[in-house]
Amino acid sequence: MSKDIARSRTPRSRTPGSRTPGSRTPGSRTPGTRAALAVGLTLLATVGLPAVTTGGASAAAATLYVDRAPGCSDTTGGTQARPLCTVAAAAAVASAGQTVEIAWGTYPEELVITRSGRQGAPIVFRGRPHDVNSQNSVLIGSVEGPSNGLTVRGAEFVEFENLGVLTNSPAPSVTVDGGNRVKFTAVGAYNTLRITNGSRQVTFARGAANGTSDKPGITVDGGSTGTVLTTNRVSTDAAPASVLVDGAPGTVVVSNTVLAECTTGIALAGASAGAVVKNNVVDTARAQADRCADTAAATGIAVAPTATAGTAVDYNVVDPRGGGSPYRWADADFPTRPEFTAASGQGAHDFVAKIYEPHSPDGPQSASIDSADETAPGMLPVDQTGQAPADDPTVRNTGTGKGYRDRGAVESHDFGSVFTPAGPTRLLDTREAVGVPGTEAVPAFGQVDLQVAGVAGIPASGVTAVTMNVTVTGPTENGHLRVYPHGAERPDTSNLNWTAGRTLANQVTVPVKDGKVSFYNHSGGTVHVIADLAGHYGAKGDLFHPLSPSRLLDTRVGVGVPDWQAVPAFGQVDLQVAGEGGAPPEGVTAVTMNVTVTDPTEDGHLRVYPHGTGLPQSSSLNWTAGRTVPNLVTVPVKDGKVSFYNSSGGTVHVIADLAGYYSAEGRLTFTPTGPGRVMDTRQDFGTGCCPRPAGTVGAFDALDVEIVAPNIAAATLNVTVTEPGTDGHLTVYPGNELMPAVSNLNFQAGETVANQVVVKVNEGHITVRNASAAPVHIIVDLFGIQTY
Repeated sequence: MSKDIARSRTPRSRTPGSRTPGSRTPGSRTPGTRAALAVGLTLLATVGLPAVTTGGASAAAATLYVDRAPGCSDTTGGTQARPLCTVAAAAAVASAGQTVEIAWGTYPEELVITRSGRQGAPIVFRGRPHDVNSQNSVLIGSVEGPSNGLTVRGAEFVEFENLGVLTNSPAPSVTVDGGNRVKFTAVGAYNTLRITNGSRQVTFARGAANGTSDKPGITVDGGSTGTVLTTNRVSTDAAPASVLVDGAPGTVVVSNTVLAECTTGIALAGASAGAVVKNNVVDTARAQADRCADTAAATGIAVAPTATAGTAVDYNVVDPRGGGSPYRWADADFPTRPEFTAASGQGAHDFVAKIYEPHSPDGPQSASIDSADETAPGMLPVDQTGQAPADDPTVRNTGTGKGYRDRGAVESHDFGSVFTPAGPTRLLDTREAVGVPGTEAVPAFGQVDLQVAGVAGIPASGVTAVTMNVTVTGPTENGHLRVYPHGAERPDTSNLNWTAGRTLANQVTVPVKDGKVSFYNHSGGTVHVIADLAGHYGAKGDLFHPLSPSRLLDTRVGVGVPDWQAVPAFGQVDLQVAGEGGAPPEGVTAVTMNVTVTDPTEDGHLRVYPHGTGLPQSSSLNWTAGRTVPNLVTVPVKDGKVSFYNSSGGTVHVIADLAGYYSAEGRLTFTPTGPGRVMDTRQDFGTGCCPRPAGTVGAFDALDVEIVAPNIAAATLNVTVTEPGTDGHLTVYPGNELMPAVSNLNFQAGETVANQVVVKVNEGHITVRNASAAPVHIIVDLFGIQTY
């Protein structure tokens, strides 16, 4: 058994978790488990409660602290060391400019807020985050005892943050009654929200509101003006509407996710003119997916004749699966968006489509992604969960402003990174003090940390992974190299395996952490390490298209070249790749190929680079005379071609097998993983359905390898062969396909050889074929996945 291969006892790789559709909400519709913490008597917060004594906090203190922990006091508390026990006690004394900081927990109270702040100095009630949960870290009220929730009555300049409000009465969880400039951020109204009685300039943002059988999730009425409802998740299943604006002019309803089961999603009734309804996603279907029994009730957006004047409806997505009309405008129903636009002049950028489309290689994409009006009033810099906007590289930007804001309450981050081809450019050479301060070889069991972010055109931030051609030379003892994210736990996987004195290379794709990657010499001798950049992954770049392997170049038989002859000493081959092997004729920015040299008559190396550019100083493959050597190469494409240069004084044959190409458009994004081991035939290994006992892969036999990840289309692997009984090669190809006439890894009897492989994954499987006349052991390590 070889000592040069890192062993892992991990039975399968760690792959990214499933990407589940739907919005993340601050709470559930039935918060009984949280409410079960509620104990004690209901308190009513009014200005008539006893004031905090001089032994506690004073009105001048910047912060009043509330915490039900032992030692709290409503009469002598208010400091961080001795907090108040109830929010009601703080509400009774809080004044302009003060913050009431409420510790995580449940407070079985009902609150009536009547005290006001002032312009620039609001009274702020803030739930203290608990662990990583910044929303709903504090619950006010109870579902087990009498509670009328939270009411702001006649107060102004009052703000609430990171709270959930429960109720056990017909009253709404949150009511603003005649309030002015009241703001709610990340507040959950779990039994409806009502803004009424002439309230002015009330904002409800990044929250949640759940309706009841007879009440909308949100109601704005009573002549209230200037209300802003933005970036919330609102749901109901039987009320007249999920969001009802009735006699409340100038209301802004922007970027909300509205779930209205078999009822109207957003309704403007009465004198509600001058409204803005933009960037919302509305689903009126039964159980969010099925047709309603009463389709007439399942209207997406309804605007009464008394509310049409000055009202703007646009950039919304209305899901049609409920069966009702997407629009009702001035008492007329419109079954399609074009008909609605023609009759009303509204909704020119609306979509009538599913609010969520599952990712697929070639199916429809969600209409809400990267398509919102960023200039709409009430737009926030973050989504409901606090995440900044993200540009999905697989979707064309059609929104205003930056162009990639999403519609609805939650920004989609359901994608990975994309690739920017570069170079080849040298990042590390321990022989020449490139990337390191000196020219010393890496010592036995020594490590090199290489800065890659901000180097050689790589961005200083946002880099998730780099692809490099890594070469070791001058090793004094047998060993292997491990390349992994800086600062991460050193893996038990290997990238290159060598014998003393040999120079060899392997392409490596490795996650970047802290802007760096690390190289570990797992041998008892010294070794020099060289790394040449092939590209980097981040938020901007090109998308990968995996292909079934196909041969583009073979100088032995005239494939890709006009003659059957070896590449001469210091000779060059220009290879057409665009339009070949499944790659399109236009738009190819880079290709990934398995390149093999065979029958070299002298020692040397091969340089693979973009056609028509200057000859680089970096190498892609290194060989000794007479050896067959493969390496995966990712190289930019120019003029549809790439070039191969034989940097040796002898002839050599060159073979290139296409694995895939990059272009500006596509559906797949890359997620770096691990590295993690997904197969090791030297030990018993679990493969999901059928554990495989330890044992070699027989002569001309195939090994099935399971790659488990949702929506996976391709995998980046490091494949190692060890203990081969004779010379041969491995072919790695998609599961359930015929074996192609290509190779990925060539070996001689008794040696250990590794090579990176990028391969399309079919139905969660790939196949590794032992094309030799003797058994071998095979190790497969996962470094990343391409998913749709």
